[in-house]
Amino acid sequence: MSQIVNIDQAVFAKRKRTNKIGLILSSFAMVLGMVFLIWILSVLFIKGFSAINLNMFTQSTPAPGTEGGGLANAIVGSLMLIVSCTLISTPVGVLAGLYLSEYGDRSRIAGVTRFVTDIMLSAPSIVIGLFVYALFVAQVKHFSGWAGTIALALIAVPVVVRTTENMLRLVPGSLREAAYALGAPKWKVAFMITLRAAQSGIMTGILLALARISGETAPLLFTALNNQFFSTNMNAPMANLPVTIFQFAMSPYDNWVSLAWGASLLITFAVLGLNILARVVFREKVQA
Repeated sequence: MSQIVNIDQAVFAKRKRTNKIGLILSSFAMVLGMVFLIWILSVLFIKGFSAINLNMFTQSTPAPGTEGGGLANAIVGSLMLIVSCTLISTPVGVLAGLYLSEYGDRSRIAGVTRFVTDIMLSAPSIVIGLFVYALFVAQVKHFSGWAGTIALALIAVPVVVRTTENMLRLVPGSLREAAYALGAPKWKVAFMITLRAAQSGIMTGILLALARISGETAPLLFTALNNQFFSTNMNAPMANLPVTIFQFAMSPYDNWVSLAWGASLLITFAVLGLNILARVVFREKVQA
């Protein structure tokens, strides 16, 4: 009996040591990651804040070698691209995820859709940009904001599809059964019950998609390109923050480099603000 107790104590002590080692390693990994994250954010805030002024929001990007200027054309261009992409990717992604979860759970079409979605999720953004360039830009023979919107939508749609499907699968089956018992048709259960129950998670997926496309540069280099002047014409080359950062950060002009830091800080604040706003708003709705 004492031998069994000694074995149990030895096993417990071994598991306790293993647990401590795991906690130490995981804590070290967390601290290491936080150190690099704080380092990156601190450099971004220090150099970005020094570049932010009123001219950044009221003036267009300056010519090479000139002083002053701002990012008004790039800010407006990025907003137009992101809004256009959201209007395309949100309904397509949500409806596709709804079909995969509620209608085509085990069908062949659903399997192919999931396979293609997984490929699109892991595809490099530059490949998507090159694809849209060959399919759209090369055919119309000019860069445009619409081409950039298509490229960004191809990146955002898979994220929305997979998030929507996963969130809808978390909705309890008893909720659907209760709606069916009341005589509700399947389409009404899907749209009015299931979709509403998962709206917070779906919104999070949409925001994740927006956060991903907000800083994408490679697809826009092949599609929207850039524009030094203020323009709202989506059928022409359009200024945007990611490509402006890419061009200005590598330039030999201090003014351009400073504007690149300011643009980086604006994108960071925009993504952070969207996430905080959505979490606060939808948390209040759920509690209500």
